[in-house]
Amino acid sequence: MTNRAIGIMGGTFDPVHYGHLVTAESVRAHYGLQEVVFVPTGMPPHKSPEQVSQAEHRYLMTVLATATNPAFSVSRSEIDRPGPSFTADTVREVRQSRGPLDEIVFITGADAVRQLPSWSRLDEIFQHCEVVAASRPGYPFAEFEQEIALLPRPLRRRIHFLEVPALAISSSDIRHRVAEGMPIRYLVPEAVQIYIDKMGLYRKVPAAANRRGDLS
Repeated sequence: MTNRAIGIMGGTFDPVHYGHLVTAESVRAHYGLQEVVFVPTGMPPHKSPEQVSQAEHRYLMTVLATATNPAFSVSRSEIDRPGPSFTADTVREVRQSRGPLDEIVFITGADAVRQLPSWSRLDEIFQHCEVVAASRPGYPFAEFEQEIALLPRPLRRRIHFLEVPALAISSSDIRHRVAEGMPIRYLVPEAVQIYIDKMGLYRKVPAAANRRGDLS
């Protein structure tokens, strides 16, 4: 990679957690990236608005989580862009803002590689960037190689796999733990935990309040 290589870390980040941060830092160090830009999804195309927290909450939590790393930044591009959020639009915007000399790496989870053939405008994505699929050590990369075998060879050559420390942390598990009153310390940065507590995110809505349509 060149000195002007940057990474794009896309995701819902509902909430952002240490697994996201470790992945981003591992890819940054391994490929010598100058910067990693976190891009919280505005409106996930495969989820209804009721399935995710408000975009502003997810953006602010990501800002809090990345504030101590000078190589990390957060973009509002998908949150401020109307309509469903597509990776092709995001990497195109980054390419236009950075210029043709910068190398761009899109960072995703190895599981997501299985869905690559269904991504919208896949050729356009690879026109602007390469893809790094990160996974925990020991994960069977052979399975992913079989799945991407259906992709054209020029695209397969632009997909790279990287093992990162084994952190079995997921946003869905964190949401469940908060709803059940279980601790999430050491799963998310302290600032994110404080924000979740302060804003009352992921808590169960009392049945009576649900029937009334309010929380009072």
